[in-house]
Amino acid sequence: MKVNKHPWLLGGALTAIAALSLTACGGSGSTTQPSSSPAAAESSPAAASGGSLTVWVDANRQPVLKEAAADFEKQSGVKVKLVVKDFSKIQEDFLRQVPTGKGPDITIGAHDWLGNLVNNGVVQPVELGDKAGDFQEVSVDAMSYEGKSYGVPYATENLALLRNADLVKEAPKTFDDMIAAGKKADTKFPFLVQVTEVGDPFHAYPFQTSFGAPVFGTDDTGAYDPKDLQIGNEGGVEFAKWLAEQGEAGTLKTSIDADIAQEKFASGDSPFLLTGPWNVEAAEKGKINLAIDPIPSAGGEEAQPFVAVQGFFVSSKTENLLAATEFLTNYIGTEEVQTELYEVGNRPPANKAAFEAAKSDKTIAAFGEVGANGVPMPNVPEMAAVWEYWGVAEAEIITGKADPTKRWKKMTEDIEKAINK
Repeated sequence: MKVNKHPWLLGGALTAIAALSLTACGGSGSTTQPSSSPAAAESSPAAASGGSLTVWVDANRQPVLKEAAADFEKQSGVKVKLVVKDFSKIQEDFLRQVPTGKGPDITIGAHDWLGNLVNNGVVQPVELGDKAGDFQEVSVDAMSYEGKSYGVPYATENLALLRNADLVKEAPKTFDDMIAAGKKADTKFPFLVQVTEVGDPFHAYPFQTSFGAPVFGTDDTGAYDPKDLQIGNEGGVEFAKWLAEQGEAGTLKTSIDADIAQEKFASGDSPFLLTGPWNVEAAEKGKINLAIDPIPSAGGEEAQPFVAVQGFFVSSKTENLLAATEFLTNYIGTEEVQTELYEVGNRPPANKAAFEAAKSDKTIAAFGEVGANGVPMPNVPEMAAVWEYWGVAEAEIITGKADPTKRWKKMTEDIEKAINK
């Protein structure tokens, strides 16, 4: 299985803070790739005919969309122009160009951009109707905001526990079981996970949730409620104390960055690595007898990783909403197209039927099963304030620079102040 070393997983989170302050201004240039070849995706004739659509897409997925667009053009008469964009710049460019009328009708994107896009008025709801049941529930939830669906998901991604089955025969049930097994294996590291001098709350989050401390609570619709900040609850304080204990014990170290974690696991220096599918290839090249397990609980409750979802959004300024919705729901959302997107991206498809087919790949199946018990990474704009203070606090606690209880409470206060500005 080929996987990307550098995930798109945190693409939205890393740009959220900067994007929040953007206002309408001139857009940036891009390279246009016209659609041409036919696609085999099953679909119904478009409800609207004529006109055109401009779609922003990254280079990896452009060939698949090129085929789907050609088929859509043939069936509907609607011309589709694909514009290849650097994924890391899409959110910023979309926020700037849509208000000027220069943006696309449809863009690819990460689900955690959604709250920012909605609040800036640059996207509009997409009615999935009966087709909502065609997709994994977590992906539909991720592409929703304040009870409304704003896009069509196509892929998911999340963390899981990689295990060297030659060193440890069975999956650990708890974090303590994992550390005990890791020490018994007599390797240099009983367990590996990337943590830097500014922390890594994304990778630590499954353990945090096992203490009953999500970032936000949810409302009656199941959507995140930014007014209900849960990160500072009693479970959060217990998690902070746990971080301090792990730092003192040496099981969590801020000197273990992503490259070191990957290298040491692939060389057999640890039986366990908490990571995503982007590190599977390195382990396989290292001849590791690889198993992929659920993430063990540290606090007694289920360890739930964040699930990142990619999908497609519709511009609030599109003049061809009917065609845009038709293209997404009856072409991009189909089993065949989502299978093709999986084949070029090696991420579990959001479409249920496509995912079932992809499960013949044991890696995809294992990560998908762990992700099914995960939670969508919050897509509310207030999450930017959480990212700003979260990791730094964790790093200071792990290194012993701060009292865990006091530092966690101070972090929570800082987040609350930032949200309520």
